Amino acid sequence: MLRLRGRGSPNSPSPSSAAKSTATSALIVFAAASMETALDAIAASWTARTGRSPSIVYASSAVLARQIERSAPADIFISGDEKWMDYLDAAKLIQPGTRRDILGNALVLIEPADGNVALKIEPGFDLAGAAGSGKIAVCNIGSWPGGIYAKESLEKLGVWRTVEPKLEQVDNFRAALNLVSRGETFGIVYATDAKAQPKVKVVDTLPESTHSPIVYPVAIVKASKNPNAAAFLAYLSSQEATTIFTEQGFTILSN
Repeated sequence: MLRLRGRGSPNSPSPSSAAKSTATSALIVFAAASMETALDAIAASWTARTGRSPSIVYASSAVLARQIERSAPADIFISGDEKWMDYLDAAKLIQPGTRRDILGNALVLIEPADGNVALKIEPGFDLAGAAGSGKIAVCNIGSWPGGIYAKESLEKLGVWRTVEPKLEQVDNFRAALNLVSRGETFGIVYATDAKAQPKVKVVDTLPESTHSPIVYPVAIVKASKNPNAAAFLAYLSSQEATTIFTEQGFTILSN
């Protein structure tokens, strides 16, 4: 399976070139990078059941949506937020009737696994003071859904002005996790990201009322002619897939 973690990874192809290299594959899935651990397991389960192995390109939802807009070959798009699925929907680039919201997530404040900070997230909480001389790792607040949600939350909590100078903005959640695991004091990531990295631990959860709902919509790309696309889309709601998503910390949405 192809993996592209974030925009501009130094040793990785672009989503467009990565997808073109597998244009003859049975199924090509463009998926938000935060889904990698869970979706790799689901793809393996699907392969064991059907004998068909999907190729998966992971990156920022913004990067993937723009590549689909530029005719990069993809059969299924799973976005890390509603915005970029709306973007493709408005451009009539997804198949009508195939879109649905499948997953939810949460934002958490993390520290290194050996940390012992007691900090409750509430309006006006002193995150900047708790960070001291350290940085706060977060995905890019201008393009990555996780970073956008984090900014919304910090603004709503009234601490954005003091926290912004301490942010260490990175291109993907794995980079944020790595910084925190090496002692960068704090990070703000998805709950599922934190669950996948044993070298960090959760300090507290950012209230869902302080940011837009974290929703993962999925749809079949309009240009797809792949007969396996609908079956894989349905498999994402199967008992096997639901178990994997739940184990990784995702919330299963009823829609």
